[in-house]
Amino acid sequence: MNEDLLSFIWRFQYFEKKDLQTEEKLPLSIIRPGHRNTNAGPDFSEARLMIDDVLWVGSIEIHIRASDWYLHEHERNDAYDGVILHVVWENDLPAIRKDGTLVPTLALSGLVKASVLERYRSLLDEKEMVPCHSQFLGMDPIRKFAMLDRVLLERLERKAEEVHQLLQINQQDWEQTAYQWLGRHFGFKLNDTPFQRLTGIVPWKIIRKHADRLVQVEALLFGCAGFLSGSSEDIYVRQLQQEFRFLSAKYKLQENVMQLREWKYARLRPAGFPTVRLAQFARLLCNSGGFLNRFIMSEHFSDVRGLFKIEQSTYWREHYIFEKKARGQVPAMGADATNLLIINAAVPLLVAWSKHRQQPELLDKAIYWLSEIPAEDNRIIREWASLGMRVRTTADSQALIEWFNNYCTPRQCLECTIGAALVRGG
Repeated sequence: MNEDLLSFIWRFQYFEKKDLQTEEKLPLSIIRPGHRNTNAGPDFSEARLMIDDVLWVGSIEIHIRASDWYLHEHERNDAYDGVILHVVWENDLPAIRKDGTLVPTLALSGLVKASVLERYRSLLDEKEMVPCHSQFLGMDPIRKFAMLDRVLLERLERKAEEVHQLLQINQQDWEQTAYQWLGRHFGFKLNDTPFQRLTGIVPWKIIRKHADRLVQVEALLFGCAGFLSGSSEDIYVRQLQQEFRFLSAKYKLQENVMQLREWKYARLRPAGFPTVRLAQFARLLCNSGGFLNRFIMSEHFSDVRGLFKIEQSTYWREHYIFEKKARGQVPAMGADATNLLIINAAVPLLVAWSKHRQQPELLDKAIYWLSEIPAEDNRIIREWASLGMRVRTTADSQALIEWFNNYCTPRQCLECTIGAALVRGG
């Protein structure tokens, strides 16, 4: 037994309620179990009970042992004076409120069917990636697709919250936030951290002033990224160094130059080298102007895809790294990279703006964008496909990744529509 399961049992009332009594031998009737509280304070709020023919309205607190009331120091906390019932598995010690009154207690250990506990344990003990693997195919498709819709929204909400946290750091500057968020995702995971650090060193307000001259934006980015130190005979490098000396002095950027060791190349193909990505990012900064407004105004998926059709400058079409010419043409931003930027950068920005401005139609647009991108292919998606889940678009695959990471892996089966139905036995 654990508190998650005990809360689940109370929430859905999976226990024998005939002739129900508190531990104090008072007749108990449950009118409403209350609303689950995910914030600080008692576990359920706005419950309604009849205890000894008296109506009680207030909170419910859940513990495995009644003595946990004192372990968590609820007897010292005013917030728990409104608890009208202490629901426990074992009643080993009466609970007293801060004001000295006794909290009625209900012990469930003898009231819950063994089959409920057994079904829950079987999910926790399952060795497959998806705990309900052996039973999933037989579950109601409506429940599956309801959960799929739910986890997609949860994923979008979570990503949007990350944008809002960055927005708070940037003191509600949306353009700086969009610039940093896009920059971070130009790192394509391996170089996310140095890209985000770079966009903090060179703020958008400086980039914007020079967005009409690509060579200056390249100088700012490559210079602050640490790529322009040392002498060189390369004409392009010397041009960037000259521009950077002037711009770094003008904006006092010299002290914040990054170290080359911060940039990672391991396991990257040359087209994904940070030098190439920086050149592509510079081109995007010069092409797009206000990113967020461009996303908002994009009516069709082809419009937002077009924003990321980036061909880097001439030098970087011939070089993967400084001073060493490539054997062939260096490719522009590919379709896979474009899709990743839309999924991880553009969509969360649009959803965050949708929440900020209370424009749900923008959330619909973000989901539409995801539905236009083919599904990702990885071991998680292949596992779901083996269980009969339809995985056609990125909207499907993003939802299934969220489902797996946030419910299956941590064994949060009781919060999943499928797992909860299995524990209930129906």
